[in-house]
Amino acid sequence: MDDAPAFRWRGMMLDVARHFFSVDEVCRMIELFARHKMNLVHLHLTDDQGWRVEIRRYPNLTAVGSIRRRTVIGQESARPKRYDETPYGGFFTQADIRKIVAFAARRHMTIVPEIDMPGHMAAAICAYPELGNYPENKVEVRDCWGISYQILSPRRSTIEFMQNVLEEILELFPSRFIHVGGDEARKDEWQICHEAQRIMAEQGLRNEQELQSYFIGEMGRFLRSRGRRMIGWDEILEGGLAEGAAVMSWHGEAGAVAAAGLGHDAVMASKEFVYFDYFQADPAHEPLGIGGDLPAEKVYRFHPLPKGLSEEEKTHILGGQAQLWSEYIPNLSHLEYMAFPRACALAEKLWSPEEGADFVDFKRRLDCHRARLAVMKVHAHPLP
Repeated sequence: MDDAPAFRWRGMMLDVARHFFSVDEVCRMIELFARHKMNLVHLHLTDDQGWRVEIRRYPNLTAVGSIRRRTVIGQESARPKRYDETPYGGFFTQADIRKIVAFAARRHMTIVPEIDMPGHMAAAICAYPELGNYPENKVEVRDCWGISYQILSPRRSTIEFMQNVLEEILELFPSRFIHVGGDEARKDEWQICHEAQRIMAEQGLRNEQELQSYFIGEMGRFLRSRGRRMIGWDEILEGGLAEGAAVMSWHGEAGAVAAAGLGHDAVMASKEFVYFDYFQADPAHEPLGIGGDLPAEKVYRFHPLPKGLSEEEKTHILGGQAQLWSEYIPNLSHLEYMAFPRACALAEKLWSPEEGADFVDFKRRLDCHRARLAVMKVHAHPLP
């Protein structure tokens, strides 16, 4: 029987920054996703809570930035906060990354790396204070979840630092797309930093959103000069979208629709349907999680192609992707529990045409498929 995918981007995002997963564990997940006809794993390699990839030019990124002195216990919102007082760390050497990329390639899967900027950078600023807007202020690798106020300085030396980081990333990852984050970058420091305001004036920028667009645009120009393409979370639309940039739309459909309308490619990654760190059953009976309500049936209602697009705009929707943010996912068993069987539902929606999609039929077939998951010793959720 002839068979072909409905979408060319069929992805899963693994966050190894908040909780680290070993080479073997990442390869285990790649194997499982490949068996479900996924073709891409997006590795979220850096965040406030840890820098997880070796950059030889800047060894402190891992020597300092990969280790937080402790980790918050329980929900981030709980007060008073409690901590385990145990240092937590881990990172991939460049040799490790090459093993992961080669393992994925043998399974016809692409690894897309993410170096999140200009926000989510407390670990990098801890390692190299000169990257921040206030180098004299001590910044630590964040020991709790949420978003820090630290943001990279837009000065030229910081831009060049991050481009040097990307230079080494390009040597490790042959992926056409390189993810530069761009999400949840708080502008408080830029608003009061004289140097940031001076750079805004020099560049003729009207606000801090355009300053972020300037920063991200510099990364896009660098990547294009190396024959690669930039992709970022939908906040990169704010202040103007960089030439050739693709958008990963996580707030809903709006980012993808806006990008397609501008002639840019987009990937659907809506938190409503494909944030696999959300609860998939009654939280009272589930392991600790960030919140949300996302059973497999809701994943199956995910429509990667927004309605109302013109035929030309539809060509810019590359596909979809689920996110496994790891704040509340500390180990491989829990990672599998959060991924499956929701990844099975997503895999079907990204491979098969929307016409004829039937959750009742999917559930019937899933009953048989669970035997395969059991043979592979996947710790899957019991529902549906």
